[in-house]
Amino acid sequence: MEHSSDETGDRISENLYRVGLKAGSSDLVDVSNVTPAAMDEIAELMKALVRLREAETKLSEASRKYMKLSEQEMRALHYLIVAKRQGDIVTPGMLAAHLRISPASTTKLLNRLERDAHIVRSMHPSDRRAFMIDITPETESSAKQTVGRQQARRFYAAARLSSEERAIVTRFLNDMADEISLTRADWASPSDTPWIAAADTPGATPPGPPAGGPATE
Repeated sequence: MEHSSDETGDRISENLYRVGLKAGSSDLVDVSNVTPAAMDEIAELMKALVRLREAETKLSEASRKYMKLSEQEMRALHYLIVAKRQGDIVTPGMLAAHLRISPASTTKLLNRLERDAHIVRSMHPSDRRAFMIDITPETESSAKQTVGRQQARRFYAAARLSSEERAIVTRFLNDMADEISLTRADWASPSDTPWIAAADTPGATPPGPPAGGPATE
């Protein structure tokens, strides 16, 4: 039997993140103590999270297209911008650890960025065996005044909350991140969680989970 869609469009799409409809994840969670009103509220909350994720994805894609850079290259430039703002020196090893890539891949990435005049490499001021990496003024300005300015607008949404509301949202987001962490997924390959694999290697320092946040500021 077919069900007509409401005025917003596809009935199935409307209920992708709702449980209790004998579909989707309804058989994967215990909802016995959840009221119908709470179920509706949770569904709206999940839809809001999806909307945020879609907005972030579209902004990220538009950012990469505008800057003509890959996601990895954008992350590298963001790291360099923050380092410059803090007065910190960045070495290839630091960048490799941040991006969780090999020294060889780091060298290739830096070669591309230097070729396109996004970065400059120079001798390290205190270690003559190493060199430091700086973002060029032109790339820094372009990234900050376009992509960075748009990304930074997240601040306004957080600033409109009260201190108590921010604490609640922060606790919720951290709690949800923990709930869906791959550390809870027995089916996940160890390669999907490199920071966990590194922690199991004697003498290895786990680089930490992926960082979120703006591509540039």
